[in-house]
Amino acid sequence: MYQNTFMMKQQKKPVFIDPTTDVGFKRLFGDKENLKNFLNIIFRGRKDIVDLSYSSTEHVGSAEDIGTVVFDLMVTTGTGEEIIIEMQTTKQTNLKERMLYYASKVISDKAPVGDRRGWGYVLPEVYTIVLMDRFRLPGSDGFEYFHDICLCSRDTGDIFYEGLGFIYLELANFVKSEEESTSDLDKVFFMLKNMPNLEKLPRMFNSGVFQRFFQLAQYAKLTKEEQAMYDRSLRNKWDAEAVRLNIIEEKAQARADGLREGREEGREEGRQQGREEGREEGRQEAYAEAYAMHLESARKMLKRGDDIAEICEILGLTTEEVEKLK
Repeated sequence: MYQNTFMMKQQKKPVFIDPTTDVGFKRLFGDKENLKNFLNIIFRGRKDIVDLSYSSTEHVGSAEDIGTVVFDLMVTTGTGEEIIIEMQTTKQTNLKERMLYYASKVISDKAPVGDRRGWGYVLPEVYTIVLMDRFRLPGSDGFEYFHDICLCSRDTGDIFYEGLGFIYLELANFVKSEEESTSDLDKVFFMLKNMPNLEKLPRMFNSGVFQRFFQLAQYAKLTKEEQAMYDRSLRNKWDAEAVRLNIIEEKAQARADGLREGREEGREEGRQQGREEGREEGRQEAYAEAYAMHLESARKMLKRGDDIAEICEILGLTTEEVEKLK
């Protein structure tokens, strides 16, 4: 069922490419002018980036027992800030810790080798920006979609050190419509999440900054080789999503089966008179929990822009049940 569903999606060529695929990410953020526009919006006026250069994404350890760290993208601004940009499309173990390690690696690489007495610990500002697709930041409340983090006082909230920052863009939590996306930051979120489902440039993106995004993202503007690479990366994303949805269904079924069996065993040990009643109660509770999980999955897929017919086929829901979730 999953394979057929995602193969059908492949038959329709997109107007705009998906920024969360490997090819889409490199296409959009490999353009210097486009990346400057993106960063200036993300920093919300705190930075004015007028120039940048792409840096090596590979940072080799200083000892044999320290492995090589490879970033998705890294740039150095004209004023010396180092910026790491990561795209994460699947849930990662210890995501926060890994991003902290990445930033620390960049900082430590700036220390001079040998005599450091004259160095004075002059550190560059290092920022890590993480675009998160289809999963949530650990500890997230499920509503906040933009996390701008720095070192600050736990008691007063005053900034303790500005030069180490982490910015997480949690696309799964962004549910604003086109009309509701009025700020440039919200427009960035809307674009990153909905671009592959758009058939034309929305009117709200009439500024030159966003027009550049969409010009770069036009599928028809890709070369034949780029289109082939993009199609492969999109298939990989669909396959991963099919696996994820399958796991959700398997977990729901396993939970329902376990709950039913537990109820049945418990009632068997209890009063004979209430045996059938207990079984029915277990079945109803198991069904309710599994049904709730399916509705939650459908709600997430709707927010992502998936087709209602596909949602119904994947999750076994009716059109009326999915329509009510809008």
